[in-house]
Amino acid sequence: MSTVRVNDNIKKEVVPILNDLGISLSEAINIFLHQVKLNNGLPFNIKYPSVNNFNDEMKEALKEAEEMMKHPEKYPNYSSVEELMEALNEE
Repeated sequence: MSTVRVNDNIKKEVVPILNDLGISLSEAINIFLHQVKLNNGLPFNIKYPSVNNFNDEMKEALKEAEEMMKHPEKYPNYSSVEELMEALNEE
């Protein structure tokens, strides 16, 4: 028997999903460990999400951020939070 530390927040999110699947957290961890053994490593790729996984709103925001980085002179900048808040309140 082993003890595994699990982040409480993720546990609260995951346990109901596992319950819907009919397995306990302990069983899920054992499944994961068996998969590590069978795959001789992690049974999935660990990487940053690709842009293709984002919804349209996120893709548009990324395009806008890229444009802002390429042409910062086209966009306002602020030297303080107060200055930014003033500008936002004027809109």
